[in-house]
Amino acid sequence: MAGQENSFYAQVFANNRKWIADKLAGDKDYFKRLAQGQQPEILYVGCSDSRASAEELMGAGPGQVFVHRNISNVVGSADLNALSVVEYAIGALHVKHVVICGHYGCGGVKAAMEPQDLGLLNPWLRQIRDVYRLHRTELDAITSEEQRYRRLVELNVEEQCINVIKTAVFQKSFLKDRTPSVHGWVFDMATGQLVDLHFNFEQRLEEIRQIYDLKPNH
Repeated sequence: MAGQENSFYAQVFANNRKWIADKLAGDKDYFKRLAQGQQPEILYVGCSDSRASAEELMGAGPGQVFVHRNISNVVGSADLNALSVVEYAIGALHVKHVVICGHYGCGGVKAAMEPQDLGLLNPWLRQIRDVYRLHRTELDAITSEEQRYRRLVELNVEEQCINVIKTAVFQKSFLKDRTPSVHGWVFDMATGQLVDLHFNFEQRLEEIRQIYDLKPNH
């Protein structure tokens, strides 16, 4: 294709061959071990934004983090993709931590703040607009649009943490052995810093179980 010979796409397979050679030069059994399976400690749910690579920003290696990404890091109650990832990560991989990580400057959150018809994106962004509706009093009291935007990013993370807690697989696992813990983070691209929102998931679990409680099977 014209013009493609100088694109990043054209370099991908050459980059892959170099990556393989570099790994094998340092460890001839690297890929043999990689093929044996995974035991990640963390489930990371982040945004699909191309600037926010989960493993890179955490300094994680292969096998350490099970990753799911979508627009604005949403764990929706009707999203079988995200829910299947949560089910597998907790129920089969037995991760110890679930992290929801948003980022300042998120285009999806920004779009949800604006009254525009975005076609197929509308039902997806409605989930973020619901977050705004739940926290409208706090958000509307913020006079700076930029600060309101940043706060909605944070609140969206917290609501997605709550959505994880609502799931049956989480509740059954936590009631059994007190794992996994749930964390809310935000990545600040302007500084490279990960911000821990100190989400108090045990307190939220107690609140949520008053409505979303799932009794364990006997």
